[in-house]
This record gives sequence, C-alpha cells and structure tokens, in this order.
Amino acid sequence: MADEKKTAAAQLPEQEHKTVDPEESWRSLEAKIKSGSIAMDMDRVRAAYEYAAAAHASQKRRDGSPYVTHCLATAEIIVEQGLDEDSVVAALLHDVIEDTPATHEDVKKLFGSTVADIVEGVTKLTRVQWTSHEEEQAENLRKMLMAMAKDIRVILIKIADRLHNMRTMDYQSQEKQLIKSAETMEIYAPIAHRLGMQKIKWELEDRSLYYLDREGYKEITDALSSRMDTLTAFMDKVEKQIQQRMDEEGIKATVYGRIKHIYSIYRKMFAQQLDINGIFDLCAFRVIVDSIPDCYNALGMIHDMYKPVPGRFKDYVSTPKPNGYQSVHTTVIGSEGIPFEVQIRTWDMHLTAEYGVAAHWKYKSGEQGVKEGDEEKFAWVRRLLEAQQETDATEFVHDLKIDMFADEVFVFTPSGDVINLPAGATPIDFAYAIHSGVGNSMVGASVNGRIVTFDHVLQNGDIVEVRTSKSAPGPSRDWLQLAKSSSARTKIKQWFKRERREENIQCGRDMFEAELRRNGLSMADVMDEDVLPAILKKLSVPSMDELYAAIGYGGQTAVRSVNRVKDELSHLKKPEKRTVLDKINEQAEKRVARPQKAVHGILVEGLDNCLIKFSKCCTPVPGDDIVGFITRGSGVSIHRTDCQNYLRQRMSGEGDGRWIHVSWAEKTTDLYITTLHILAKERSGLIMDIATVLNALNAKVRGLTARDVGNDQSTAVVTVEVRDLDELRAIMNRIGAIRGVIEVRRASS
Repeated sequence: MADEKKTAAAQLPEQEHKTVDPEESWRSLEAKIKSGSIAMDMDRVRAAYEYAAAAHASQKRRDGSPYVTHCLATAEIIVEQGLDEDSVVAALLHDVIEDTPATHEDVKKLFGSTVADIVEGVTKLTRVQWTSHEEEQAENLRKMLMAMAKDIRVILIKIADRLHNMRTMDYQSQEKQLIKSAETMEIYAPIAHRLGMQKIKWELEDRSLYYLDREGYKEITDALSSRMDTLTAFMDKVEKQIQQRMDEEGIKATVYGRIKHIYSIYRKMFAQQLDINGIFDLCAFRVIVDSIPDCYNALGMIHDMYKPVPGRFKDYVSTPKPNGYQSVHTTVIGSEGIPFEVQIRTWDMHLTAEYGVAAHWKYKSGEQGVKEGDEEKFAWVRRLLEAQQETDATEFVHDLKIDMFADEVFVFTPSGDVINLPAGATPIDFAYAIHSGVGNSMVGASVNGRIVTFDHVLQNGDIVEVRTSKSAPGPSRDWLQLAKSSSARTKIKQWFKRERREENIQCGRDMFEAELRRNGLSMADVMDEDVLPAILKKLSVPSMDELYAAIGYGGQTAVRSVNRVKDELSHLKKPEKRTVLDKINEQAEKRVARPQKAVHGILVEGLDNCLIKFSKCCTPVPGDDIVGFITRGSGVSIHRTDCQNYLRQRMSGEGDGRWIHVSWAEKTTDLYITTLHILAKERSGLIMDIATVLNALNAKVRGLTARDVGNDQSTAVVTVEVRDLDELRAIMNRIGAIRGVIEVRRASS
C-alpha cells in the first residue's frame, strides 16, 4: 500500500508501448489465477485461450500485437477483480462472436451456456443498427442495462475491455482518442462508480482526462511530481501519528495515505476556480479496522487528535451509498494548518469500496446469475429499464445520466426509512419514490416540520412528509419540469397518458402547431396527402392524434417532432413543374455552356484543373460565399468573402488583379477542415461537454484544445471536418447551447 503514495505516475500505469507476446501474456494470466483465492480448471481456461487465439489468428491490434493479447489482458483484469472461472473464460472469448465466424452455439458446445450467454451479452452491447447517434447511444445504454439485469458479469467484462482499450489508446487516431475518452468519461466511469468499482473508475477517469485535456493533465502531474517529496514526508508523519494513537488505544488498524487521483484534483481546480497551489487537501488517509464499533472509536480519536472541519463529516456506514459503499468520512486540519480527509472502514467495507460488486462475486458449483440477496442491490437497474419505456432516445440518455451518474441525497420518511434520490430532487420525487399512488394524490409536503413548495430542493438528512387527499386532482404538467428523477417523470407521464387522452391530444396539437409556426411551416405542409404517410413513418406513429397525445403527456417533444418533420420535408421537396419552353431553354444553355471540372468542389472562372487550396485564415466550407486569390506557384487560394485578410487587401488595393471569381460545385463530396473558437465561463467539465457534443453529432474532430484566459473565462479551439455550412451550423448551435458557453465563432483572420 505504501507504493500508492510514491509518485503521481503510480496512480496511472504507463500506456502499453510494446508488442506483446501471447504466451508471455498467458503465463502472466496463469500466475494471477493460481495466486488468487478462487480455484479454477486451468485446462478449461487454457482451452478458451487457444480457441480465442485460433479464432482471432488473422487479426492484429494497432500496435502490431496478435489480437488475442487484448483478450488475455481483459481476462487478467477480470481475475484481478476476483471474479469466477466462467467470467475469466468469457473474458477470453468476449470478442469471438462479434469479430470472428464463431457463433453462440459454437461457444455453448465447448464452454457451456453460461459462458455463451455472457459472451453474447457483451456482443449485443454494440451489434445493432441505428438511425441517429442519439438513438444509438440510447440503444447501447438500454442493452447495457438489460445485460446488467440478466447477468452483471456482462458489464464487468465490458468495463474490463474498455479499461484495456484505454490503456492502449495511444495507437488510435486523435479523433478516436477524443470520442472514446468522452464516451468513457460519460458512460463507463460512472457505471464503474455505480457498481462500486472505485479503482477502475479512477483509472478510467484519469486516462480519459489525459486525452481530453492533455495540458490540464500535465499541469497536475508535473505539480505533483515537483512536490512529491514534501507530500510523502507529510503522509509518513500523519500515518505514524494515527497508527501510534490506534496502537495506544488497543485498536487493531491499518493506516495508509494516498494522493488523490488526477481527475478528482482536476475537477476541484475547476469547481473552485483554483490552480493546484490553492488545493491543500491533496492527500487522503484510510484507517481500516476490524469492526463497525472500531470505526466510530477511531473517528473519536481522529477528532481528538486533529481539528474537524464543520460540515465535512459523512457517515456512509449507517447509511450506505446505493452501490454498497460504506465508510465514515471526515475532514480535519493538522498542526501544519493543512486539511486532509480521513476515511474509516472495516476490511469488508474496504474490499467493497475497491472492487464493488466484484468483491463478493463468489459462485457455488452449479449456481448461475445474481446471488441471493443481490436482487435489491440491482433494483436500480430494473427501475431505469422501466423508466425508459415512456421516453424518446434523447430524454432517456438525459434521464439515465441523472439517475445513474449524478450525486445523491439521502432523505428520511417520518418513520425513519432512508430514501435515496438524485441531487436536486424535490418533494415530487420523494412522493413518487414512495409509491405512484402517493405522488398522484399529493397536495402538499413538509420538510423538517415546515411546509414547503413543490419545487423545494431536498438536502441530505431532511425528514420529508407528504400530505395526500383522495380528492386530489392529480399531478400538474408543471411537475414534469420540477421532478428530477426519471422515475417520477415516467409515473407522471403514465398518469396523463391514462387519464387525460383528449386533453393530451388538444394540448399536444397546440404545442406542435406553435412549433411549426416558429419554423416557418404550417399544418398544410404536414397534412398534404402526398407527404403525410412519409412523415408518420419518420415519426414512428400510426396517426397524428397519437403524436399529439405523446407530446401532450410528455412522451415526445414538439421541438424534436418538428425537427424530424423539417428533415423529411426537405427530402420530399418536389421540383417545380417546368414548361416545355423551360426545358428547351435548359437544353440550349447546356449546349452553349463550356463544361467545367470542379477541383475539391471548387469551380474557377475560366480555368480547369488548377491547383486549389483552402486558406487557413478563414477555412471556408460549401455554403460560404467565397472568392479566389491567385498565388505564385500554388494555384488558387480560396477565402470566405468575410475573411479579414480578403477585406483588408481589397480596401488597400493590395493584390488587385489576382482576386478572381470562384464558386462551389453543385454537388460536393469532400470533407472540409474548418476551425471554431469558443469563449466560455471557466468551469469544471467544459472540455468534456464539448467533446461529448461533438461525439453525439458524429463530428470528425481533428483537434481540440482549451485554456484559461483570466476573468473567469476559458477559450477552446476545435478543428473539425464537415461536408457543408449546414453541418457546421448544427455543430455551432449545439456547442453554443452548452452551459457556460458565451460565444462560438469561426476563424476569420
């Protein structure tokens, strides 16, 4: 354990930069299995390795290693988590159904139905066709939840697979590094957290941060390395002080310090707008004891030795987190005036904190699936699956991030039962967490004996009481905006869907028509008999009344529906009817016009096949008004007509005679590089949010950098490849909607 504090780099193992020999990897896996606590049939594990090696024989990784080395590395991570033999075998085979001719039946015959089902579960997380990225992400998450509900080992192998991919991400393109890192930060690290797998969560976060903000990452690691001697001396001193006191009081304890992981420091720097010199609690200490009473005895001694910081005490022993995490947390200030956190727990709690659900994954012969007693532990998975049934893809992804990934608050019923809710929850969330009947009949609420409004934000430790009435009119539509949890919103939508269909249809129609008007469309555009069937198909509804009802009860949004209508109308737009004279004139124009060949989508007046380059000062894309500049020996340079360089030269008369008329070809198939400059309020997670938006739009990212510029502001520069101005505007609009973004502009000089 002492190794954890030696260097900052010790928290994050180096990227794998060597070609790996499969037999060497096998020997490493074999040694790990034999030194572990779970007995395994090594002949069966070896057979799985050899089957995977044969199936992947023709495949190589980006570093040139045989593909099976990835399977071995994934299996080794599974062994480190203490999982069973079937999990290790499935980890070795986790890609054979997806990437080779092997089938579920093949794997079942050789290794049993349990292994085959797990491998197929991992495969199903990615093998599906989607119509948009949002639907793709939602479908992936739905499948992930379904797999978790059926056999949690599926997601444990998927997380191990992602961890090894992140360890070898240096071999991927920069675009893929950004996309995969954002996805890991947004999905896989929070799932690892929800499963209590803190060590893996930390590594996933740190590795993702490395690619998403290399400058920020390097700033922290350099600062930690420069003060490592001081931090180590401080931790040694505090460790000895605490250990000595525990020994004197007769409490058997193991004490060690660690440096907080890089992403937690990064997040704190942005949240509190500090540089690393302003963060004092870089160290945390753990005191591991034998029993729960010893936890509280040790806490009393810590508070006697050091001054506790008010409001920084948390008791997760008496009130565990939903993922099973238990510890007593306190922040104290030592004699040097430096604050530090102390976590006190038993050994069982420590194993759960480090390995989460995997810490207790012990199977008896013949047992399959989730163990007895785990049903409630994974009830949140079932609740999320139920909640998604009334929502579209975008809302499902949004709700999932709140329910699965957000911080939690713990509140109490008047009888003392603990209710876990997402941070920011209101009495509405509390009522529906008790029962849908309680929520539907709620007429008021009180918190800690005081009557509160429905939008009151609940805090940890609040005692909440709901007042109900049999004559209550039911939930208000406003509650959909006030409720924080998807479970509450789903139950409210179900009530409106069931009780108020006619009202929903009228309300939904009004919202739909209003949104059409905002977009310059009318109902006549939609109800055209030649257009309506295609629009209904696009919206996946049997009739317009069903669409109105869905909008009315909140299952669909008017904005999203109208956007889809606009897309479909643009595809269905009919060419205007032309007269015979029009056709004759068109043919004549074709005969007279000299055919011209476009180069990179550009037509240059009077020239064919000339060298074309796009100026880096304004990076034009199809749809921009453009002008050409004849350069000596380099062909024609293309500029936007609002480019500062172009405007300056035209005003000064410089370059007269070398500016020429150019235009875009009618159809362009190339991708065009352009640059965006983003100004935003300085805050934690900005770079991750930008990367997430770009990922959601399937944008081809060539570069993404960010830095602080003072005055509580940050700038980011994004270089992307787009097909035209419409795609670029969509990217700019989505980035502009990110919280804290002040301005998104294109380079123009």
